[in-house]
Amino acid sequence: MNLSYSGNQTSIKEFILLGFINIKQGKTFLFVLFLTMYTICLLGNSLIIAVILLNQTLHTPMYFFLGNLSFLDVCYISVTVPKMLADIWADYPSISFMGCVAQMQFLVTLAGAEGFLLASMALDRYFAICRPLSYARLMSKWTCLQIAATSWICGFLNASLHTTLTFRLSYCQSNGISHFFCDIPPLLSISCSDTSVNEAALFTVGVFVGLSPFFFTLVSYAFILHAILSNRQKRKSHKAISTCISHLTVVILFYGSGIFTYFRPTSSYSLERDQLFGVLYNILTPTLNPLIYSLRNKEVKLAMRRLVVREHSVLETRLFHNN
Repeated sequence: MNLSYSGNQTSIKEFILLGFINIKQGKTFLFVLFLTMYTICLLGNSLIIAVILLNQTLHTPMYFFLGNLSFLDVCYISVTVPKMLADIWADYPSISFMGCVAQMQFLVTLAGAEGFLLASMALDRYFAICRPLSYARLMSKWTCLQIAATSWICGFLNASLHTTLTFRLSYCQSNGISHFFCDIPPLLSISCSDTSVNEAALFTVGVFVGLSPFFFTLVSYAFILHAILSNRQKRKSHKAISTCISHLTVVILFYGSGIFTYFRPTSSYSLERDQLFGVLYNILTPTLNPLIYSLRNKEVKLAMRRLVVREHSVLETRLFHNN
């Protein structure tokens, strides 16, 4: 262990990621699984971003936020999975102190921003369905840019607070993190300092960054559901329900695993259980997001078909001229 002592303080040069050390069998399966999920996430989200950028009919607030979410998911999964893939085969899976700081900062920033983006998408659907006559004014391009920027800024400020508090602690007993990556709960569990301030910050700030957007999203969809059920035009109602179900599926996956991960005392930390929820929170959700939106959204599927047909036509034209 690279631990050097100076009085009562500890200078950590690196942390050991213990997530894969106790796994003796099935590493090939895990490597293929994580690599497959990472590839699906990259390709799926990149395709959604490309379709939105190249299709003028999708230049609307709803798809602006969806494009932001897809970009965020690509960044989110890239913070952890490439390192995890390397650590599966490593005899000594370590991460430098500053690498751990950077990983946590980016991870918590993106998690916080995603919560606000999901709430923004719920707000957009509320205005579109419940206040359609005022929708263009309420969700102008400038308003959407402000909402998206606020989401990213709030995520960054939240992460900066928790990262600063976490890495001011002393780690004088062990530098082994019982997880696949650097996250707040496993680091608090190995600190020999008093973590009461960290836990209080995790709960209080988490109410604003985590629970507030979650409840706002639920309330928005409650109003949306009431409006949909009151709508006598079945075709429009079916389309609105389909879109809302897609959004709610993502919200439940994201917040269900996130609330379990962060809204509990570190004394209840469990290696196996928390590794499972870490995979759900950081890998499965970003992977499923593009599948959920593309498979349940007719406009996205239609735009994808048009893009494929257009690119195929361009390719055929170039081959014809070259011949």
